[in-house]
Amino acid sequence: MRGLRPPAFSSASRSREEPPPREVRSGAATRSPAGVTAAEHGSALWASRLSPRDAEDQALAGGIMVTEQEVEAIGQVLVDPKQPLQARFRALFTLRGLGGPGAIAWISRAFDDDSALLKHELAYCLGQMQDSRAIPVLTGVLSDTRQEPMVRHEAGEALGAIGNPQALELLRQYCSDPVVEVAETCQLAVRRLEWLQQHPGQPTVAGPYLSVDPAPPAEERDMGQLREALLDETLPLFDRYRAMFALRNAGGQEAALALAEGLCCGSALFRHEVGYVLGQLQHEAAVPQLAATLARPAESPMVRHECAEALGAIARPSCLAALHAHAADPERVVRESCLVALDMYEQESGPFQQDRPEQPRPPP
Repeated sequence: MRGLRPPAFSSASRSREEPPPREVRSGAATRSPAGVTAAEHGSALWASRLSPRDAEDQALAGGIMVTEQEVEAIGQVLVDPKQPLQARFRALFTLRGLGGPGAIAWISRAFDDDSALLKHELAYCLGQMQDSRAIPVLTGVLSDTRQEPMVRHEAGEALGAIGNPQALELLRQYCSDPVVEVAETCQLAVRRLEWLQQHPGQPTVAGPYLSVDPAPPAEERDMGQLREALLDETLPLFDRYRAMFALRNAGGQEAALALAEGLCCGSALFRHEVGYVLGQLQHEAAVPQLAATLARPAESPMVRHECAEALGAIARPSCLAALHAHAADPERVVRESCLVALDMYEQESGPFQQDRPEQPRPPP
């Protein structure tokens, strides 16, 4: 895994003197075998948004012990609009890694921010945590038509990711939302929850990627058949998503190029998911298509933002020009995504990777 390694939070981030910390447990119950800190654990999860899982992720899954003051310090970074966006993202993924009601509470507090990019990522993390205690806040975000469409969409997707059937009634209500991306997201979430009910005992995270996806991967393994299903706009969106995640799991140049063709399909929601998946796959073959999509001003901002983050995850020199070109884009979510992506690029290709051997790149 060419994982990102954000710097750990230090005591310098605390704004006042604090009493000696009282040790509490947040999320997982014991210190992990690797003895990692809260920030290191969160950093690995920040990486896992876009990278394949490996043995280190498995070691981190054992959990850690933190103090209330540590959770508060990280939460304060997340909700502080004066902090750099990159630092707030690291705080968010650290809280995601810690889990538990305290982390959910801090993440929930940030939904009044004015950055759609940050709020959409809040919803994503709450879904990936798969904790039903996040359902009320996600319900509120989905129902709030003052929130940006990409934020409401992510809240709907997160309700599906949590996997609790109690969200089904609400999601069905929004399957006909006037915002197409929200409606399609809720339709997918309903299909996912119904699929889980029909396949009890199936793992919610399958394959080489540490993410809870909007649809399970298709069982088909023939690359040509998967490509055909991916691009067939007469098929249900759920079936096309299943083909998408099967192609991602297969990996390699053929899969990357097939997925990149999906950036020209009709649904903005579908195109945005293709961008996300190409970021997970991290294959340089898709860079030209991602850069071209990012450069289209008429493209949906949620699609352009996902392409920018994918370029940051791929982190090859060929990605830099596109990211720099749009770091001052008039569309805020695109501009912020490019800045976050450049930060990701620096960590993917910089000294954060010097403590471990470089992993083989995908074959040409």
